[in-house]
Amino acid sequence: MEEGNVLLSDGAESNIMGGFDNPSSSAIEDEPLDIKCYEAKLRKKLKFFFMNPIEKWKTKRRFPYKFLVQIIKIALVTIQISLFAHTRYNYVNYAWNNRITFSNLFLMGWDSVREVYSYPPSIGPLAIYKQIDFYKAINHALSGYKNINGTIGPYSYANENNYMTPPSLCVYQYKKGYIFGFNESYVFNNEVVKECCQVSLNRSHIEQDICIDKSKIEFSALVKATLDFPLKTVNFNVAGLLSQPDCYQFNITIVLDNAGMDGQMVLSLDTEPIRLQCKGNVEYITNNTIIAIITTTLNVSVILICALSFVLCVRAIARAQQLKQETVNFFLQYNQRDLSLEGRWEFWNLWYIMIIINDILIIIGSCIKEEIERKQVVGDQWNTCSVCLGTGNLLVWFGVLRYLGFFKTYNVVILTLKKAFPKVIRFLLCALLIYAGFTFCGWLVLGPYHIKFRTLASTSECLFSLINGDDMFATFSIITVKSTTLWWYSRIYLYSFISLYIYVVLSLFISIIMDAYETIKLYYKEGFPKNDLQIFMSERAEEIFFEREDLFPRPQRRNNIRSIVRGLCCCNIAWKTLSKGQPCKIEDNTNFWPFCTEGSKNILTAHNGMHLDVNPMRHLSSCSPSTVIQLDKT
Repeated sequence: MEEGNVLLSDGAESNIMGGFDNPSSSAIEDEPLDIKCYEAKLRKKLKFFFMNPIEKWKTKRRFPYKFLVQIIKIALVTIQISLFAHTRYNYVNYAWNNRITFSNLFLMGWDSVREVYSYPPSIGPLAIYKQIDFYKAINHALSGYKNINGTIGPYSYANENNYMTPPSLCVYQYKKGYIFGFNESYVFNNEVVKECCQVSLNRSHIEQDICIDKSKIEFSALVKATLDFPLKTVNFNVAGLLSQPDCYQFNITIVLDNAGMDGQMVLSLDTEPIRLQCKGNVEYITNNTIIAIITTTLNVSVILICALSFVLCVRAIARAQQLKQETVNFFLQYNQRDLSLEGRWEFWNLWYIMIIINDILIIIGSCIKEEIERKQVVGDQWNTCSVCLGTGNLLVWFGVLRYLGFFKTYNVVILTLKKAFPKVIRFLLCALLIYAGFTFCGWLVLGPYHIKFRTLASTSECLFSLINGDDMFATFSIITVKSTTLWWYSRIYLYSFISLYIYVVLSLFISIIMDAYETIKLYYKEGFPKNDLQIFMSERAEEIFFEREDLFPRPQRRNNIRSIVRGLCCCNIAWKTLSKGQPCKIEDNTNFWPFCTEGSKNILTAHNGMHLDVNPMRHLSSCSPSTVIQLDKT
């Protein structure tokens, strides 16, 4: 035997390997070696599972394909939503401008001042107050409809031959509604009766066009009246490369609302644009086809990349649950205790769940968008599509925070929010109860006298604005009330709310966030608290199992072809030699471990001139490649 080499006798070999033959006995540990092997293997699997993509790349050169998919998805979805936002803006703006045009044409008394919304409103509602004005308003609308060809807009009647479609006039009245105010008596039946008729426009006098007998209209019982008629038009406004002329039908409804029964009948107009399939665009047909191909390709690409992202995230979550179940079983079987709830939650990646949700939303929105561009849907589908795509895009950009969190500087924000979230929720619950009390109180007391407190929703919005210091003086000054008591009450109410929320509630809220931030900074200095799963992963193997780098300090690796071939040959020689039961000598300067195969690494190791004479074909395949068995130099 050469100097410095260690030969293991048959007895020593039996002593070392006995733990694998008989799990109940081990010469080194109380626990069987196969259990320790499985524990080390599970620990290694958990460590790799909880690595971020950068660490996985450094460890095993695993390419972060899920990250690449998310980057491609962000690019495609952002392009898609930018094009759709441009198209949707043009659509909504076109519909709004046509509504203004129709209001000028068909509403009696319309003024251009009403075309711009202002707050507080500079003028009151458009209303009529006399019975004769009721008939004049209807006749004014019918007159505008008859003379539609004289307008600047290219409007046509809805019939194919451009004949006028008779407007539909509907009157809603209580079945009985007679009031005798002089002796405080009435006859009333609250059943609403609807009566409709088609207005004939062929008569010479407009006043004769109303098809309902005036004697049948009882204004004390009249709830509302509506006048409906359709118009068609074509929009030539080609605003961009991917835009094309669109054909529309506008279903126009003029409403005379008397539901308040307060002597004021509010006059309003509503219109619903419906996109139609255009015909005869011969000179545009080539570009039209190219545009359709481009938009369809983009939509299909977004759907496919989101489907791939969905599958990858679902697979990752499923594998995490399998690993969780394996870990739970190990804790129950070998540690005689259950894995804690915090440890179980470590296997749920909320980032993946958020990505799955945004993938579903974007796929739904892309399908609706494709139908809209093919003009197969009408009505509110624009809003549904925008909500799906907008929310999905919002979550997609939120998902980028996950990858920024791999860096310490950016991760502080995410960890602070995560740490403060439970306390913030409890705090907001208490603040919300106080806020609800102020909201209901303000709605009840100030609602009849203040424009900002007319409804429960507007009251809540007003109070939230006051918290942020918005329009405080206007809120105090707008109130119109004759009662001195109510005036003083409104002052006490507003001062109390503003002082409580600005100086107390908001300060406490900020202190909660700052406390969480200081805690995270302290954790970075002294270490983060660990649950039982993290403690298990951080434990080093006991006596028998440890990382090979601790036993064999890696020499300076020579990353050239010669060293690689030499290492591979060495692995081959070691395997064949040990398989025959002959001693194998590994030179000190041979870079053995970095190039050994999985099977070779599971063989008992030799280092610093040690010789190994064992039978390697017994149970060692279950050991993790990153662990070795400690040999005493005897």
